[in-house]
Amino acid sequence: MHRSALLRCLLTISLMNQVSGLETLTCKYGDTIEIPCNKGQLDETDVKFVKWKYDKDGNILVKQMNQNATISADVNYKNRVSIKKDFSLVITQVTMADQRTFTCMAVGKEDLLEYSIQLTIYKAPSQPKITNLTTAMVVGKPTMLAQCRTEGASPAANITWFKNKTPLMTDGAAIKINTNLDVDKETRLSTTTSTLEYTAVKGDIDAKFTCQVQHIWSANMDSSPLVFSVNYPTEKVTLQVVSQGPFKEGDNVILKCTADGNPPPSSFNFYIDGEENTVDSNTYTLTNVTREDTGDYKCSLVDNEDIAASVPITVEYLDVVLGTTSKIVKKLGESLEVTVDVKASGAAQTSWKKDNVKLNSLPKFDKLTYSDSGMYECVVSMAGLKETRTFELVVEGPPAITNLIKEHGDSMAKVLKCVAEGSPKPTVQWSVNGTSDESAYEHGKVTYSITIIPKDNLNVSCTASNFLGFDIKSINVSALDEDVTMDKQDQKDEYSDQTALAVGIVVGLTLAVLAIGLAYWLYMKKFRQGSWKIGEKEDGSAEESKKLEENQSQKADV
Repeated sequence: MHRSALLRCLLTISLMNQVSGLETLTCKYGDTIEIPCNKGQLDETDVKFVKWKYDKDGNILVKQMNQNATISADVNYKNRVSIKKDFSLVITQVTMADQRTFTCMAVGKEDLLEYSIQLTIYKAPSQPKITNLTTAMVVGKPTMLAQCRTEGASPAANITWFKNKTPLMTDGAAIKINTNLDVDKETRLSTTTSTLEYTAVKGDIDAKFTCQVQHIWSANMDSSPLVFSVNYPTEKVTLQVVSQGPFKEGDNVILKCTADGNPPPSSFNFYIDGEENTVDSNTYTLTNVTREDTGDYKCSLVDNEDIAASVPITVEYLDVVLGTTSKIVKKLGESLEVTVDVKASGAAQTSWKKDNVKLNSLPKFDKLTYSDSGMYECVVSMAGLKETRTFELVVEGPPAITNLIKEHGDSMAKVLKCVAEGSPKPTVQWSVNGTSDESAYEHGKVTYSITIIPKDNLNVSCTASNFLGFDIKSINVSALDEDVTMDKQDQKDEYSDQTALAVGIVVGLTLAVLAIGLAYWLYMKKFRQGSWKIGEKEDGSAEESKKLEENQSQKADV
């Protein structure tokens, strides 16, 4: 015996049937049920004989003391029943036919007792099944939408219709619900069928309808949502421009006419330049439009021209004429006037760039310089349209050497730099050989340099030339370091040293001349005074000579 199946059957203790006064035992369809005799409170030692029967005369089995049970030949139970030790009756695979009264007769040593129980069978219904489903509803016209069906229930199931989760009730006008209940003669199980008739309104577009099966022995079960097309006649048309504007000349423009009816019309009338064009579509394409195509366009229903709509279309245009050619060559110092002629369907904005750098205004050239050379760009924009015009300005001039300098390089090297202006770019020829280099050519100016190590004093020339002419300048270059251009502080220091040296030489020569003159004077004086004083004079001359030497030494120090 299956214990789980037995547990699913519920004995409602103390629940009395209001008509018969019997205890009721409830079990699920198809399960195994155990029906107790006297609630299972019999003492088997006191019982000599037990008999189970159903209704009034339906014998099921007999069990005598110390003997096996004898099962009757009743076709309803002979293969489905057994008896337990406590005299409970076990029935397998219960059906609706088992929904009846069962009686246990127990014969004891002194009395005869009977215990009756009413058996009730239940079965949950099947999932809802939708049949006779329609596809569309017509506004204002009753339509049978669908039929909802559930089978195999005991007791019978209920069916409720919902729209957007709100229950529908029959109102005799817009909503009609018909419900039928059928009971199978063999299984005694019920089938419930419900049909929904509904009159739609425009607000029912995208509405979701469901049917719900409700049963006392199961949870509510909902069908899948049902969505129906809602049909209604056209009351209004709309004309729209599908193509993304603004439109310029040469574009294609697509017009689309839509109607609020369902299903929408398959054909429309489009009015182009006042002429009616019927097309089997809701779109019309204007190809290669021009500024003359600016105006109002209209569409309508084919069968009702009064239901119509219109839309304006503007074809934008922007004409830009630059008064200069793509490349302009002018001479240094000349003037140039730049003009731009703009014709447009609306207000246009103009901006200028030179070599991708924004200018504040229209370029104006009263006296051209080399820095005016470059690529100029004029951008005119309006309503999503943009026109770009460019021209190249070349300012030409013969070379001019603006500076020729010399600098001190590494060791005995001298660096000569020749700065030249001109356009086209000047080339330079040096009168000596060396290591050459050049700077970037910007605004008509370039610097050429050469590094040399002179062994003798040189006169170096720089010649700058282009096809318009040439210029030449020279510079003296000494092999000595002092010839190299120095900064002011170095020159100042050198001049100070040379001045000090010159002063020292002059002072020394002056002292030497004074010493020689003094010595000659003393010699002549001694010669006149005589020889007797020679010893004394010699001592005096020696002393004076010594003093003279000290004096000369002091002057030399000064």
